[in-house]
Amino acid sequence: MIFSHKILLWYAQNKRSLPWRQSTDPYKIWLSEIILQQTRVAQGLPYYLKFINRFPTVEDLARASEDQVLKLWQGLGYYSRARNLHATAKMVVNEYGGVFPDTFKGLLGLKGVGDYTASAIASICFDIPEPVVDGNVYRVLSRYFGIGTPINSSEGIRYFKQLAREVMDVGQIRDYNQAIMEFGAIQCVPKNPDCQGCPLNQGCVALQKKRVDELPVKQNKTKVRKRYFNYLVVIDSENRTLLQQRKGRGIWQNLWEFPLLETKGNINLTEMEHRYNEVITIEDAPEIHQFNQDDIVHKLSHQHLYTKFWIVKTDSYMGNGIDFGTLEAYPVPVLIADFIKTFKI
Repeated sequence: MIFSHKILLWYAQNKRSLPWRQSTDPYKIWLSEIILQQTRVAQGLPYYLKFINRFPTVEDLARASEDQVLKLWQGLGYYSRARNLHATAKMVVNEYGGVFPDTFKGLLGLKGVGDYTASAIASICFDIPEPVVDGNVYRVLSRYFGIGTPINSSEGIRYFKQLAREVMDVGQIRDYNQAIMEFGAIQCVPKNPDCQGCPLNQGCVALQKKRVDELPVKQNKTKVRKRYFNYLVVIDSENRTLLQQRKGRGIWQNLWEFPLLETKGNINLTEMEHRYNEVITIEDAPEIHQFNQDDIVHKLSHQHLYTKFWIVKTDSYMGNGIDFGTLEAYPVPVLIADFIKTFKI
């Protein structure tokens, strides 16, 4: 087919040199795909290299503690991916003898591995003709064929998967899948693509109908929720502080953080002086001051966190505290990591 042939020709001339492209090792391909979900290559590449250096094999990753994995992942966000990564490594070692399944169906049985990741591993590692459909592929197919079906609708997911199957190059599936993803990443980009220099421009429906900026179509996103976080950074007479681990299935599960007072809106110093004891117990009357005057706005997919740090100094000694200088050893959300770097006792 002309479409797949041109994609492969473009890839041969324009593909980036990336470390996982030098391998068909399922561990390396799986690791790269998990890291690159919802992450640009420029941001994900250093993390991939850190993980491969620290955990060269799936057995090494399986033996690691969850805290070690979360700490190495710190800053990438979507921490459920890191927890699934760790769980899958253990699964591969304990249930499959350290060998990844070599079928599409078998790969789908791994925790955190969905249709896209299973298709990528199956095609790249085992030459199985399964089409990949990620955000880049949706964009290329939607524009080239002029499809307005929302890509995040049930109908759209089924339609684009079938279309991807029809246009893929079965005989060169390993290169083709990587080629169409790469094409979307650096040629058919979301904004201001170079359509004049595109090898597919003559057959591109979106270009002909002036719909490049409209496609692909997404259904309305979930309404963003505002939350107000107040972190209490307690410092005692021995420069010890309090840290606690988040439990439950919410954001940042199993990461560490300072005691948190979540409020319905912004609060002032007087309110904090009356409410700090809702989350911490201190024998004396502490000295409290606000670290940042303006909220630090941390944006997640469905919620924006308006965050303030409050320094709580006490003359009491906290036997259950930890030395402030050891905080960098703990896996924490990136906004807390940034605070730790800037705050000096």
